[in-house]
Amino acid sequence: MRVVLDTNVLVSALLRPAGPPARILDLILGRQVTLALDNRIFDEYRNVLALPEFRLTETHVALILNLIWGSSERVQPEPLPLRLPDPYDTMFIEVAVSALADAFITGNLKDFPPGQRYGVRVLKPREWLNFWAKLGGE
Repeated sequence: MRVVLDTNVLVSALLRPAGPPARILDLILGRQVTLALDNRIFDEYRNVLALPEFRLTETHVALILNLIWGSSERVQPEPLPLRLPDPYDTMFIEVAVSALADAFITGNLKDFPPGQRYGVRVLKPREWLNFWAKLGGE
């Protein structure tokens, strides 16, 4: 299964190691699920994880980013004429469409209106875990 992960889910995974986002990150790093991304998404991960309010050490951030980079599938998405509330979020749908992702996982469904998803399944972390389990995931 191939997914695209919103930055807010990655941050939640690192700040709450027992929650659904952390379980998703474990599946990605364990290569049970393939994370699709491009350089824009990876750069956002790097920039957001470095913010001082998250109190993540440089070493921890570097380790996680190296693991993510090594276990992900990079895509070169085509631009899409999306009109999202935050135009910067366009990259997530573009990557999901180009990667033929099974889902885009986000904590902010409202940022991705149904008419602007290009057929991409957009799910919250717990919803995605239930979806994955129904397909035979652990």
